[in-house]
Amino acid sequence: MVRRKRTSQTLEKAVRRAASLYSISSNLDLGNGLTLPAFSTLIETMQTRENAYNSALSNIDKLYREMLETERELGDMAEHMLLGVATCYGKSSVEYGMAGGIPKNQRRKKLRGESSISTVEPSAI
Repeated sequence: MVRRKRTSQTLEKAVRRAASLYSISSNLDLGNGLTLPAFSTLIETMQTRENAYNSALSNIDKLYREMLETERELGDMAEHMLLGVATCYGKSSVEYGMAGGIPKNQRRKKLRGESSISTVEPSAI
């Protein structure tokens, strides 16, 4: 599962607006802290944070894939360990049960026509 990277329409619009404002003056000052250099600095900050966020998502995706692969390997090895105990001691042994298997002699045999879900007969009225 790849997480969608974020793109900011506000950032894209601000970059276009800054380019337009530069055509007026590269040192545009509209008062109250509204300067083109401050606007450009805020744009760069947003770009840096967006890039950091998207990089973090990529790292999370990588870690998630690595974790799933390790989980598969662990499941395979756990199965092989149980099969190894079965090979050494047999599937009816106490050791097989201790390793987490169900010994052959303790398995319940399913009767013909028996389902795993029990049904209740409706009572006659």
